[in-house]
Amino acid sequence: MARASARHILVESEEKCLELKAQIEAGADFATVAKENSSCPSKANGGELGEFSPGQMVREFDQVCFNEAVGELHIVKTQFGHHIVEVTARS
Repeated sequence: MARASARHILVESEEKCLELKAQIEAGADFATVAKENSSCPSKANGGELGEFSPGQMVREFDQVCFNEAVGELHIVKTQFGHHIVEVTARS
């Protein structure tokens, strides 16, 4: 079965996502940005979500984690808000 590891930052708006994504792409540390801005409890761990299988996350999040490029930043909207997602590994 497929497995993925990811980290994310959860915020209320797409605009905030784009702003934070630009900061990270300009060299800001992902974990620090997550700790300072994310509304998810995972912010305490720099946004790390650990390893998971398909179906353990909401559909939109799964789509990114199991179909998009590893190591790149992706923006996705779910019922929880807007996420910056970085898939850190997939097997």
